[in-house]
Amino acid sequence: MLLLLGLCLGLSLCVGSQEEAQSWGHSTEQDGLRVPRQVRLLQRLKTKPLMTEFSVKSTIISRYAFTTVSCRMLNRASEDQDIEFQMQIPAAAFITNFTMLIGDKVYQGEITERAKKSGDRVKEKRNKTTEENGEKGTEIFRASAVIPSKDKAAFFLSYEELLQRRLGKYEHSISVRPQQLSGRLSVDVNILESAGIASLEVLPLHNSRQRGSGRGEDDSGPPPSTVINQNETFANIIFKPSVVQQAKIAQNGVLGDFIIRYDVNREQSIGDIQVLNGYFVHYFAPKDLPPLPKNVVFVLDSSASMVGTKLRQTKDALFTILHDLRPQDRFSIIGFSNRIKVWKDHLISVTPDSIRDGKVYIHHMSPTGGTDINGALQRAIRLLNKYVAHSDIGDRSVSLIIFLTDGKPTVGETHTLKILNNTREAARGQVCIFTIGIGNDVDFRLLEKLSLENCGLTRRVHEEEDAGSQLIGFYDEIRTPLLSDIRIDYPPSSVVQATKTLFPNYFNGSEIIIAGKLVDRKLDHLHVEVTASNSKKFVILKTDVPVGPQKAGKDVTGSPRPEGDGEGDPNHIERLWSYLTTKELLSSWLQSDDEPEKERLRQRAQDLALSYRFLTPFTSMKLRGPVPRKDGLEEAHGMSAAMGPEPVVQSVRGAGTQPGPLLENPYQPRIKISKTSVDGDPHFVVDFPLSKLTVCFNIDGQPGDILRLVSDHMDSGVTVNGELIGAPAPPNGHKKQRTYFRTITILVNKPERSYLEITPSRVILDGGDRLVLPCNQSVVVGSRGLEVSVSANANVTVTIQGSIAFVILIHLYKKPAPFQRHHLGFYIANSEGLSSNCHGLLGQFLNQDARLTDDPVGPSQSPTHLPLLQAGEGPEAVLKVKGHQVPVVWKQRKIYNGEEQIDCWFARNNAAKLIDGEYKDYLASHPFDTGMTLGRGTSREL
Repeated sequence: MLLLLGLCLGLSLCVGSQEEAQSWGHSTEQDGLRVPRQVRLLQRLKTKPLMTEFSVKSTIISRYAFTTVSCRMLNRASEDQDIEFQMQIPAAAFITNFTMLIGDKVYQGEITERAKKSGDRVKEKRNKTTEENGEKGTEIFRASAVIPSKDKAAFFLSYEELLQRRLGKYEHSISVRPQQLSGRLSVDVNILESAGIASLEVLPLHNSRQRGSGRGEDDSGPPPSTVINQNETFANIIFKPSVVQQAKIAQNGVLGDFIIRYDVNREQSIGDIQVLNGYFVHYFAPKDLPPLPKNVVFVLDSSASMVGTKLRQTKDALFTILHDLRPQDRFSIIGFSNRIKVWKDHLISVTPDSIRDGKVYIHHMSPTGGTDINGALQRAIRLLNKYVAHSDIGDRSVSLIIFLTDGKPTVGETHTLKILNNTREAARGQVCIFTIGIGNDVDFRLLEKLSLENCGLTRRVHEEEDAGSQLIGFYDEIRTPLLSDIRIDYPPSSVVQATKTLFPNYFNGSEIIIAGKLVDRKLDHLHVEVTASNSKKFVILKTDVPVGPQKAGKDVTGSPRPEGDGEGDPNHIERLWSYLTTKELLSSWLQSDDEPEKERLRQRAQDLALSYRFLTPFTSMKLRGPVPRKDGLEEAHGMSAAMGPEPVVQSVRGAGTQPGPLLENPYQPRIKISKTSVDGDPHFVVDFPLSKLTVCFNIDGQPGDILRLVSDHMDSGVTVNGELIGAPAPPNGHKKQRTYFRTITILVNKPERSYLEITPSRVILDGGDRLVLPCNQSVVVGSRGLEVSVSANANVTVTIQGSIAFVILIHLYKKPAPFQRHHLGFYIANSEGLSSNCHGLLGQFLNQDARLTDDPVGPSQSPTHLPLLQAGEGPEAVLKVKGHQVPVVWKQRKIYNGEEQIDCWFARNNAAKLIDGEYKDYLASHPFDTGMTLGRGTSREL
């Protein structure tokens, strides 16, 4: 089988040219080339692979996002066909996992070392691919394969990113470009912020580049079918358009970017510090500070290539920006081509007259000549250095260069390394350079390094985009500097391996993020010192921040995840730390010109990326396989991928497992099953652990009866009912018929209502969105405090709010006899969350104790240790439970699917004297009936 895997992070091979990528999924007819009618008919009749599902599941916890994309395709043709999966991902994201299922074969991605010699080439390839194919700020992942006739394929891609705050908002963007209309298309995003969600909005779909991009019926709000649910700390956003809704947006399936923006509540002092399992993250974003004065030089490319729309849009943007300058700011303007044209040879104060004169100068700029990037930068830096050296406000101001170009250096110094060295030596860390590259011909790598080495940022504007609006948006991010020379310190005895703690500037609406390890996990308070300068004074903040108890087990991951450093389970703060550290190592490697230092940085970045399975320029992904797919693997992996991190509001534990075991073994619930249960015909068992007694009884019901097993609707909000099915009695049996449970229904009413219906063949979960899970495939799903785990053809585990757990055993027969039926057994694994008012055939005994009043075994012997007695009925006794005196007889009974035999005291006659009320009191009118005439203080007359 042919397998081609491509990634714009330099994975191995990008399939197809730019033109192929852009036209993928479009007609092959080109403008000006007439295709014969017969050929067009054959093209339409040819059956291309059908995308049956495209889903994206994303969980954001404390600004760190885990995203998993699932795509399923079907080859309907009578011959093998090429298929391609492609996904745009944010440029700042790290891919962590990729799995491909083709027919009955599984191909699992593995992050491995990349050969040292290819480091530079990888980076160049990354940029090249980005320039050709990516939306703004994105990379493209591609995987191609051949799918056999009438067979299926599935792709699962996972990636992680730390959201950056810009203009007071975090932005999470998901590419929804399946390239064709999909029968099942969904985007599901969960946001969990312990500080509280201050604002949240979903933008209209955004699509700037691809042809066929449509607009929804209403561009003023979220896309059609978007549903938003949120409370103080949690938000769930679901985008689930029908095929008709998709077609109204874009017939070719290129819907665009689904964008969510939000912000969190924050204090105005030292910031927010979060700690988990020995790792911490510090978010620092002060506000309500007076802005620092800006010394800014606008450096505008006026070479011949800027002719037309680009230069006009840039001029219009600069007119707007000049009006935004504050009175305390100073500015100047430089235009450059093969000549450097300076408006004024010194910085000018902001007045109405100077703004008018600056606009006139910009208006008269005309495109001509080449591009002298080095000369323009040197001239701008000299202007700033001269002003700062002769101004008493210099130490309390911020010096910036906003540099815009659409090309490569062609005049003067053209060697990239020399331009970088000259700029770095002239700026000396005192001038921050912010660069904007326009179009596809720009040397974006040069601009990126100029900004990295000189405390700035870089942005790219695609050819067909509005350069003016992009320039204004970029300027808005840096228009209000609040602090400079920021240093954040922690005691060396308390914190190790912290990320960067020195920052040249802090701009309003952004955020400073530091992560590290704690030396002492039991630390109660962390001492933090922040020193910085603002326009009025030198700022020093000192405080001891309470870090509180570090709770284990709150892990969120969206893919099969790595082990950490051996200090406990992985967690989102640890992964945030590893992400941030890796990014800083890559940035330092890019800036360094010292070969030994570059090699040390490369090795550190590679080791960390391998440890946390990040795909970076120093790591590569190899597909291992094929291996045969075991029964249930596709759904087990697919659901896990589609669900991503479990959307449990109060318990955000990851459901992922190691890639190896996931492929080898379906999910098996590891939960202790108690003896308290009902199984078989139906046989009830109640365990009283305090008195070490086990009591059993039978209920002979009628087919179709629905029995109340657990009734706690008024308190914990949980109700469990079971419906009986009939079967003929076996030959020579003492019963006329047998009854079994064919359906178990669970109603969970808190925190929100969810319905669960379980049969031997399927599980239906309805908590707003109806989900049907086959019982012959292993899967784990969860939402709103309810977790359902299916172990294929074995059992279903239902966990509610982490304090209630039920296990339903599935009994299947390969060749059932006439008296056998597929049926269920119900076991209570954890009843901690059920109230003392709980009732039902099993529930009424959960908070009770029992004792024997007439024990024939003697006081020194336990009724569960009778080695001389055989199976069948043994001695009689009287059991006292809930004030009832119940005659019982010793018996043996098999539970756990017949795998374990227990000793119990059996109450005869349908437990007439053991249970409250009568049999009819436990009959429900329908599967989700919550009414209960018994319980809450009611008692039975004896």
